[in-house]
Amino acid sequence: MKKIGLIGCGAIGRLHAKNLSQRANMVFCSRSLASAERFGEEFGGRAVDSVEKLLRIDSLDAVVIASPPEHHCAQTVAALQAGKSVLVEKPMCVSPAEVEKVAAAAAANRGFVMVAENYYYKPSLALIKEWAGAAGPIRSVRAKKLFTQASVGWKSGYGALLEGGVHFVALVADLFDRAPDAVEAEFPGHVAGTPERHSMLRLRFGEATAELRYAWDRPSLTKGILQRSRVECERGRVLFESNGLYVRRGGRWGFRLRDLMGYGAMTDDFLACLEEPGRQPYSDLARAGRDLGIVFAAYEGIDQGGA
Repeated sequence: MKKIGLIGCGAIGRLHAKNLSQRANMVFCSRSLASAERFGEEFGGRAVDSVEKLLRIDSLDAVVIASPPEHHCAQTVAALQAGKSVLVEKPMCVSPAEVEKVAAAAAANRGFVMVAENYYYKPSLALIKEWAGAAGPIRSVRAKKLFTQASVGWKSGYGALLEGGVHFVALVADLFDRAPDAVEAEFPGHVAGTPERHSMLRLRFGEATAELRYAWDRPSLTKGILQRSRVECERGRVLFESNGLYVRRGGRWGFRLRDLMGYGAMTDDFLACLEEPGRQPYSDLARAGRDLGIVFAAYEGIDQGGA
């Protein structure tokens, strides 16, 4: 089995630990050594008290980075320079300059970079692409998720679009499999100097358009579940529950509840790339750069403090 280090022993780190602990030898690292040791006891593996010590382990094949976003760039670059491949949580970076730094480090070193964008691996997205392809070409997309989410801890410093809406940016961009020709954005209710909590994006892909609305400040009795999005094609419409619970085209319904959020397939892709030299993950650096480019273009001109 491969030896994999996990940086960040919080909630998202726990998810990665669960998915990897039976399939890899784990080494845990967190801001608190006690947190890393608890993960070591729970999931099996050793704990170290610094990223530097983790990256000096010669037998380490890869690093999973599940720390807060402000650390992603530096830790990804350090891991690549140490000869390790990287699975980094989204958002991979918090600025265009950081994307360039990661890209330069990836080009100069042998490890690959994979972004933990699980939406690429959701079975519902595969079905949407299949049915939209049969009814295509795509004319328009409307995707949304509107709910209330508390922004505490490190999440309080970042916009909702960057921290959560990037999932739906990835979904929309993947339907067209390219970057948009134009990006326009509005941020209803935004207060200058604070991270946005509600975004409305309009993207143009040639003659096709996409509208994306994502919010952490909208009341929702279902907490964002059972909201509907749609893809309009030349020969029909594909409807889908925004979280992927179902897909519908005409009288056909598709339910893909196994691995609903795509974490299993994402982990499989990561491990397969470690086993097969030269293989690149689907959620690669190019797609992450494309998706973040849309977010950063949307944010141009908005004053949201440190986000």
